[in-house]
Amino acid sequence: MQNSAQPAFILHSRAYRESSALVDFLTPQGRLRAVLRGARGKAGTLARPFVPVEVEFRGRGELKNVGRLEAAGIPRWLHGEALFSGLYLNELILRLLPAEDPHPVLFDHYAATLEALAAGRALEPLLRAFEWRLLDELGYGFALAEDLHGQPVVVGQLYRLLPDSGLEPVHLLQPGLFQGAELLAMAEADWTAPGALSAAKRLMRQALAPHLGGRPLVSRELFMTLKEPPRD
Repeated sequence: MQNSAQPAFILHSRAYRESSALVDFLTPQGRLRAVLRGARGKAGTLARPFVPVEVEFRGRGELKNVGRLEAAGIPRWLHGEALFSGLYLNELILRLLPAEDPHPVLFDHYAATLEALAAGRALEPLLRAFEWRLLDELGYGFALAEDLHGQPVVVGQLYRLLPDSGLEPVHLLQPGLFQGAELLAMAEADWTAPGALSAAKRLMRQALAPHLGGRPLVSRELFMTLKEPPRD
């Protein structure tokens, strides 16, 4: 079987047999895995993350073959914290997005996020927006401006997240709670509100955790290592 070419980004690649690579692609048709033959040649220079490509897949099975791979557009060169942020996005997609499950909106959001990272925009709002989009696309999203009972979130109220249900109002202090004001700021993407960004990071970690199966994210650990001060 031969499919028409489609836009794609490479999420991850690794050596496969003597001169091939096993490559995970993100396309508008979902996450696809394919064998890229001759990966040590010209094609191999394209088999890097964040390079927009046009790819033609062949084969009916879950593991396809790359029939054609060409550059398409301007590569997003990421450095430092932006690079680790991009690797984090790729790992989230690899871990959470089912194979061959079309998500064209997520593909467009990913491309726009890479462009924003390459342009040097603030990392935290970009990461939180992508995490939210990914959860929503996978059917795990929840309302930020109303609780799980359908009542509006109240500024002075405390809430906890029930990942399968949504936000539940609580009246006793306990770890991991969120202020109503923080949640309303998140709903409006108002990152100037005090505590909104740090609360959004905690909220997304809680929301993602059940879907990651308890395994830590390698990119997150690398990112934390990067931010650690050097030891004497």
